[in-house]
Amino acid sequence: MNRTSSQPPSLEGNSLSSLWDGLSPHLIASFYEIKKSDDGVWSRAKADPVTVLAPLSEASMEISLSWQSPFEHAGPESRAPTLLAMLQSGALMPLIDAFLKGDDASSMASQAQQKSNDFIRQFEGRTGITKLNSMQVFNGMPPVKFQVTALFRAWSDPFAEVEAPFNKLMEWSLPVKLSPDGSVLARSAQAVKGNTGFIDALVPSIAPTMVAMKYKNRIYSPLVIEFIKDPIESPVDRNGRYVEKAVTMTLATLTAIDRDDWVKYGSL
Repeated sequence: MNRTSSQPPSLEGNSLSSLWDGLSPHLIASFYEIKKSDDGVWSRAKADPVTVLAPLSEASMEISLSWQSPFEHAGPESRAPTLLAMLQSGALMPLIDAFLKGDDASSMASQAQQKSNDFIRQFEGRTGITKLNSMQVFNGMPPVKFQVTALFRAWSDPFAEVEAPFNKLMEWSLPVKLSPDGSVLARSAQAVKGNTGFIDALVPSIAPTMVAMKYKNRIYSPLVIEFIKDPIESPVDRNGRYVEKAVTMTLATLTAIDRDDWVKYGSL
């Protein structure tokens, strides 16, 4: 039952997955590595043809559109916010009354108080907000986020059904190679000597790969894995192999998307 081989097995061709007999294929997501061709088209990577299959729970797509109101500070509220607030709420009237209140026999003070009250009362319940200074303008959008939880569980082979597909997801999320040498000067010196190229000297490490996610008749591509959680508290068998894992991931599109991108997602 338990496998000791260090090589990732394949349940079906180049697919890594748990056994989900009887489950609709529309409920199982496919993850695979993609590469950008010379003509700018993203397609499945030939060097790594492996596909990770897993049903998703709590899967959601989040599109955040940035709309702002650049004219909202053009009104009088921004110039004298406290004064306008007191006028609008009527809180200024008691202050005027207290200031002008004096001898009841003084007709001049009474007339001034009445006129000031009548004038200030006109501001109550009014605001400087208009359709113009409250108008929103589109100010851009970040890449689209996908929050998913990929499920893996073992029926007969914990390594093949749980650990191997998770390890592949982890490989795609991590940098392909990080340079052990952090000194630009040292690498530049090697480039001058001809031991390495100037590109390798300037940017020596290799970033994580791009992936695609196929789910419910849509292909989302290209994506990056921004976050992946390894639930190391998951149950194991007597040999220490994980028999179940619920892997939480955050994926994001490489750039912001437009209408054409959305149409391409649904064109299988």
